[in-house]
Amino acid sequence: MVPLENYLALSAIVFSLGVYGVLARRNAVMILMSVELMLNAVNINFVAFAAYLDPGRIVGAIFAVFIITVAAAEVGLALAIVIRLFRNRATANVDEAATMKW
Repeated sequence: MVPLENYLALSAIVFSLGVYGVLARRNAVMILMSVELMLNAVNINFVAFAAYLDPGRIVGAIFAVFIITVAAAEVGLALAIVIRLFRNRATANVDEAATMKW
C-alpha cells in the first residue's frame, strides 16, 4: 500500500504548479488550465484521505465528482468569456481584459 504522504506530496506539487501558472501566466487559457490543476490537486487529497481513513466508504470520490462537476461548469463559463474577449480584442491576454470599456 502506498503511504498517504506520497499522495500528499504529489498533491502539493500539482497545487504549487497550478498556483505558479495562475500567477505567472498572462494567457487566459493557460490560467484556466492552472486552476484545473489546483482543483485536481484537491481531488487527489479528498480521495487519498478517504481511502486512508475509511477504505470501505467512497465519500472522497463523491466529493471529487462534485468538484469535477463544478470545474466543468467553471471552465464552460470562463471559456465563453475568453472567446468574447478574443473577439473584441483579438487577444487572450488577461491584461487586456482589465482595460475593457464600452
